[in-house]
Amino acid sequence: MTSSSKNKTALDGVRVLDLSRVLAGPWASQMLGDLGAEVIKIERPGSGDDTRGWGPPFLENAAGETTDAAYFLSANRNKKSAAIDIADPAGAALVRKIAARSHIVVENFKVGGLKKYGLDYASLSKVNPAIVYCSITGFGQDGPYAPRAGYDYMIQAMGGLMSITGQPDGAPGGEPMKVGVAVADLFSGMYAAGAILAALRHAERTGEGQHVDVALLDCQIAMLANQATNYLVSGAAPGRLGNAHPNIAPYQVFNTSDGHIVIAIGNDGQFASFAAAIGAADLPGDERFATNRSRVANRESLVAAIAPLMREKTTAEWLAAMEAVSVPAGPINTVDAVFSDPQVAARAMTAPIDRADAGDARMVLHPVKYSKTPARADLSPPALGSHTDDILKEFADAKEIAALKERGVIG
Repeated sequence: MTSSSKNKTALDGVRVLDLSRVLAGPWASQMLGDLGAEVIKIERPGSGDDTRGWGPPFLENAAGETTDAAYFLSANRNKKSAAIDIADPAGAALVRKIAARSHIVVENFKVGGLKKYGLDYASLSKVNPAIVYCSITGFGQDGPYAPRAGYDYMIQAMGGLMSITGQPDGAPGGEPMKVGVAVADLFSGMYAAGAILAALRHAERTGEGQHVDVALLDCQIAMLANQATNYLVSGAAPGRLGNAHPNIAPYQVFNTSDGHIVIAIGNDGQFASFAAAIGAADLPGDERFATNRSRVANRESLVAAIAPLMREKTTAEWLAAMEAVSVPAGPINTVDAVFSDPQVAARAMTAPIDRADAGDARMVLHPVKYSKTPARADLSPPALGSHTDDILKEFADAKEIAALKERGVIG
C-alpha cells in the first residue's frame, strides 16, 4: 500500500484494542485504522482470525504456498497483529495492560464471553475509566435473544431484509433473497465506528468512558430505512419487487438489445426527459403517468409501455442517450468491470498489498476523501503475529516475552 505517514490523520494518537474477528467488528476497527488510529488486533496464536482461512482465493507466496484469504484482507488493513492467547491468564494479563493504555476496545464475543478473562467492560473500566468499550453482538446485551449467536445471513432474514429482496412470488426465481455481501455485518460495523467516535468525543471532554452496545438485528432494522417507515405509516408490510422500487417509478432494470440498463427516475422532470429520449414523449401527458404517485399506482402499465422501446437499442446507446438529457442511468457492471471503470481509477480506490506473499494483489482503500486529514494507506493487512514483539516491548521485558513465547502464550 502507498504510504501516507507524512499526512496528519484525524485519529492520530488514538489506540484501539481490537478483540474482534470475522467481519462486523473488524470492519469497525478497520475504519478507525483508516482514520489514523493505532489498531492492535489480538489473535489466537497459530490460527488467528477465522477469516484467514475463509477461501479461496488466498494470497500465495513465492514457494506456491497459500497464506491469508482475501476475506481476511478485506477487513483488516491499517492494523497490527499481536498473537496472544487470552485463555491463558498470562495472556489475558498482557491484554489488560494494553487496554489500560488504549482509548477504545472493540469486541464481538458472545454476551459475557470476555468476563472470565477479565476483559469485559466492567473489568477494564476499573483500570481505564475513560475507555470506550464497544461490544458488537447479534442481538445486543439484553433482551430474550441476547445469549444467542448472530450471523449476518440469519439477521438479514430475521430483520426483514430478505422479505423485501428478490423476485416476487409467482415470478421466475421468486423467493426471499439475501444481499450479495454481508450487509448486516457491514452496516453494524459502520454504525459501531460512528458510535465509537461519538463516545470518544464524550470521553475526551469529560474523562468518562462508556459501554457501546451494537446489535446486528438493531442495525439491520435501522437500515430498512424507507421500507420500515412505509410499514409504520401504512400498516402494510412491504413485499418483494425484484429490481423495482416501492416508492418511485420507473426505477428499475430494463432489458436492452444486448443486455440490461438501470433507469433511476427521481422526479417528474426527469421522467419527461426520459420519455422524450426513448421516443415516447406522450407518456407524461397520460394521467396515469403524469406524476410519480400515478406512475407507482400504474406501474405495470408504465413498464409495459416502456419495456419494448428499451429493447430497441444497445445498453451503450441508451447510456449515451440518457447522459445527453441528464437522466440517471447505469450499466450493471461485473466486479472486474467496476475496477476497470475510468471513474474508479480516477478516485484511486485501490493500492498494492505490501507483503512478500502478495504478488501483484491489490486492496480496496477507504472511500472518503478528506481535504485536511486524509485516510491512511500505509499498513497492509498483517500476517498473523507480525507485530507481537514490537507491540509487547511497551508492556513486558525481553525475558518475559521470551518465556511467554516458549509457553505458546504469544506467537
